[in-house]
Amino acid sequence: MLLKLIHYFNIFLVFFFTNVAISIANDDKGKYYQSLSKDWRSIFPDGNRNAAGPKFYKHISDKYKSFSDFQEYNKHYCAVSGSLIRSNSTPQYINMKEDITNKNICGYYYKCCWPCVCDLMKYARVKKITKEFEEGFKDIYVLIIDNPCTKEDFPKKVNKNYFCRGNILDNDQVETQDGKLIIGILHEAKYCDPSDLRKISANKITGRFCPFRNRTPINELRSGMGDIFIKLAR
Repeated sequence: MLLKLIHYFNIFLVFFFTNVAISIANDDKGKYYQSLSKDWRSIFPDGNRNAAGPKFYKHISDKYKSFSDFQEYNKHYCAVSGSLIRSNSTPQYINMKEDITNKNICGYYYKCCWPCVCDLMKYARVKKITKEFEEGFKDIYVLIIDNPCTKEDFPKKVNKNYFCRGNILDNDQVETQDGKLIIGILHEAKYCDPSDLRKISANKITGRFCPFRNRTPINELRSGMGDIFIKLAR
């Protein structure tokens, strides 16, 4: 009887401390979402986050100098829509074109919804840059779009003053690379190999939904950001 009690007590201890560890891990991840939520009004004074991923990127880049923090915080917003993303969200494995070379770059993208994945893959590019952190210089793959400030059809639902000073990008509010607007980052990025492209092509979202969405006329898009990000990025 005593041996049984000891056995059950040991099982209880394993269960208890395992769940405590999981809870601590989840709380640790939850802090990134909560921190960005608290800073929401300072990032978006008028509350308009439409297509404002660049504002999140700038805020994180200025505030967090640890490479690990920088990476984690950049998993908690959608670069296309500007929506916050909760902890433990499952990223989408995608391929994008590298700026200048047009080579395929594969990596993980944290999204709020599947249409944003499709719009990003079609209308944005990726570029490797070197950035300084507390741990030293690190290579990161940033998501970029062309300067939207000169567009005559700049989407009305986006706060242009968040990005632009006249027809130029406002470096006090956003970060740029070679005259292009940084909207977020692609995680664990690398040059694609054939198996990566087959995996992406076979996926329900990137292989089936995205080709259909990307063939749909802009004025008929209703899901995701609709035509807002597309007008900003095309």
